[in-house]
Amino acid sequence: MDHRVLIGVMLGGLALAAQAQSFVTGKAELRNVDETVSVEAQVEAVRQSVLASQVAGRVVELKADSGDTVKAGQLLLTIDAGESAAALSGAQAQLNTARLNYQRTQQLFQQKFVSQAAVDKAQADYLAARAAVGQTSAVHGYSRIVAPYAGRIASRQVEVGDMATQGTPLFSLFDPTRMRVVAEVPQYQLTKVLAGARAGSRVTVEIPALNARFDSKSFTVLPALDPRSHTSTVRINLPSDPLLAPGMSARAWFSVGTVRKLLVPAAAILRRSELTAVYVADAQNKLHLRQVRLGEPVAGGEVEVLAGLADGERVALDPVKAAVEAGLAKSGTE
Repeated sequence: MDHRVLIGVMLGGLALAAQAQSFVTGKAELRNVDETVSVEAQVEAVRQSVLASQVAGRVVELKADSGDTVKAGQLLLTIDAGESAAALSGAQAQLNTARLNYQRTQQLFQQKFVSQAAVDKAQADYLAARAAVGQTSAVHGYSRIVAPYAGRIASRQVEVGDMATQGTPLFSLFDPTRMRVVAEVPQYQLTKVLAGARAGSRVTVEIPALNARFDSKSFTVLPALDPRSHTSTVRINLPSDPLLAPGMSARAWFSVGTVRKLLVPAAAILRRSELTAVYVADAQNKLHLRQVRLGEPVAGGEVEVLAGLADGERVALDPVKAAVEAGLAKSGTE
């Protein structure tokens, strides 16, 4: 035998052996799965706040920054309280004067030197001065910005030295222990989602950034639809997870019934331009590229196959590696 032919036969045998051992397959399976309505969603905090200035003044001290975890009542920022402190001192001085005047008027009334009307006026002045002190004291307290609840600082909008006016945003705060997903369900699918909610069906939330899935039966469908997009907002409560953050993209899968579908792992799908295909392994473990027509993805990392495969056929789970193996096998048999 020619040594070149022998070498070709040996290489072909090695290629076939490598093909038989190196690629991993999964099965196309026809089974009952949850019929789902899938919509894009976004993570948000149930409790989130924008802390704004209630007094005008210069920022003189910062005690927290973006990303910090804070406790309820913790000091976050101080605004120059010079003007409000002066107003408080003036109000307290007026209160002292009004108190003394009220006491003197009462003594004069007992001695029959003034009328009851004078006593009433002195009392009213005293009460007004006391109220003014309370109001000015509250305004003075607004110069110290504290956390209204335990949470995490999402962002800080000011620096030391900035001039804060009434309503200026200072911090964004959220509670990381209470998170939810907000999805917009189209009106033509809303009836199915509402029926599933009444039946106690679950909803699965997928967070691609975390490669995580959460199951929940606690969700709320808001009664009013957006007149522009014709969608209804659905809020889905999530379990506590320290990795969840507001703004993360998500996908919600609402279970609305049961349907029989032919499924393959999504990892087996090969997409090249307009071609959608899988590598099918035959009884001899040879790989063949076959075009398929896909339906919708389902929860669990699988996708529905509408045409091109039969129940029980094996498909390569790594189509790129399978293409290399199929190429080696072909070259080895030539």
